[in-house]
Amino acid sequence: MKRVVTFGEIMLRLATPGYLRFSQAKEFTATFGGGEANVAVSLANYGIPVEFVSRMPQNDIAKSCIMELRKYGVGTSNMVYGGDRLGIYFLETGAVARASKVVYDRAHSAIAEIKPGMIDWETVFQGAGWFHWTGITPALSQGAADACLEAIQVANKMGVTVSCDLNYRKNLWKYGKQASEIMPLLVEGCDIILGNEEDAEKVFGIKPENFDVTATAGQVNAGEFQSVCTQLMTRFPRARKVIITLRGSINANHNTWGGVLFDGKQLYESPRYDITHIVDRVGGGDSFMGGLIYGLLSFPEDDQKALNFAVAASCLKHTVYGDFNLVTVDEVEKLMSGDASGRVSR
Repeated sequence: MKRVVTFGEIMLRLATPGYLRFSQAKEFTATFGGGEANVAVSLANYGIPVEFVSRMPQNDIAKSCIMELRKYGVGTSNMVYGGDRLGIYFLETGAVARASKVVYDRAHSAIAEIKPGMIDWETVFQGAGWFHWTGITPALSQGAADACLEAIQVANKMGVTVSCDLNYRKNLWKYGKQASEIMPLLVEGCDIILGNEEDAEKVFGIKPENFDVTATAGQVNAGEFQSVCTQLMTRFPRARKVIITLRGSINANHNTWGGVLFDGKQLYESPRYDITHIVDRVGGGDSFMGGLIYGLLSFPEDDQKALNFAVAASCLKHTVYGDFNLVTVDEVEKLMSGDASGRVSR
């Protein structure tokens, strides 16, 4: 199987223990995470050859991060080095009616200062069949947006499938450009588009009619999103599939979770999972994308199965601490078969 390549920023994650607030914490739990790296780890766990590409400083923190990625089987041979620091994000995990909070400390990170030409994309994509990026990367800086566009254009030229997760993060777009100004040109080169209702509305002004995410009470009508998929495909005719994740938020610990996939003709709807005791929802969308890429590669003639795998994989991610989804294909397929008992495996 050809390699999957992902490109983006990986950060040091500093999380308060348990459900402590920032003001209460006397220590932080250190791990690593970032959208495209999270996808790469998922794929490596599923046995897919995968390479994560980024720009990192040459210091001991970055070396620890590289070791962590390699531990999970993610390739890092095309990493480029430079800059002074790895980005950081701080996480305060919410509970019940109190939402989680993220504070970013990633200004002037190594990848935020990347420029086109620093990565030899033709070499990176030799032997690759898939390239994945997210809307987080072009939000970091104009240089990161330009490097991402450079990668997409080379991937298009070399016949590499391109996927994106729109991943709108309002707190990141601070360099004088809006997502609506930068993202359309990048998404034009994508074959697979993933997003949620907020991504499509905030970036492209596309939304389902009469839908208010704050009033769902955990119930999301999948049919309302066919219009979103159709509008995205009309705007970006290269896209072969558009996928929307459907999260119903009852409270910070209790969500419903599902998704829809539209291939231009048929709307596929996944089973809906009721996740009653969330351990960690950060990286949930990335785990969906990792599962989706695996599903589309492994079941190319069965979009329903690919979608179901993605939703089940990301459902399980909500039970795993940290950004990475550390589950196996067998565990995902067990949940897909209807076994959600959680019985001890002996």
